[in-house]
Amino acid sequence: MRLTTKGRFAVTAMLDLALHSTEGPVTLAGISTRQKISLSYLEQLFGKLRRRELVESVRGPGGGYRLARAASEVSVADIVRAVEECIDSTQCGGRENCHENSRCMTHDLWEELNTTVYGFLAGVKLSHLVDKQRNKTVSVVRAGKSREPHILSA
Repeated sequence: MRLTTKGRFAVTAMLDLALHSTEGPVTLAGISTRQKISLSYLEQLFGKLRRRELVESVRGPGGGYRLARAASEVSVADIVRAVEECIDSTQCGGRENCHENSRCMTHDLWEELNTTVYGFLAGVKLSHLVDKQRNKTVSVVRAGKSREPHILSA
């Protein structure tokens, strides 16, 4: 499984963007501060997310980024695919040359895992993560916690 820090940080940053975009465009500096992800790393990720048309940039004073489409139309799989090469559990990258230039005995197992993981991630929409995070924040506030909840640590 090749779900790297890049994919995890991209999902975290997109969730942060979705949570804070009600106030207008969101700056990468703001995401960087809230999520403790380096600004230069976010710039690389958002370049890829922009090329895949998941986010769009807003120039000028008060500029930043916003979602290019509704959060209900963006899946976690879309985000991960935008920044990762692919999600692949096989040793051969699907080329079926994993055992002495031929298909290994467990190739089908790893392909099924790929399909299952991809299907799961494709079924999770950014809007669902936003709702879960907002409900979590409300629960913390209702519980009488005195400090501000830290939204989605990476």
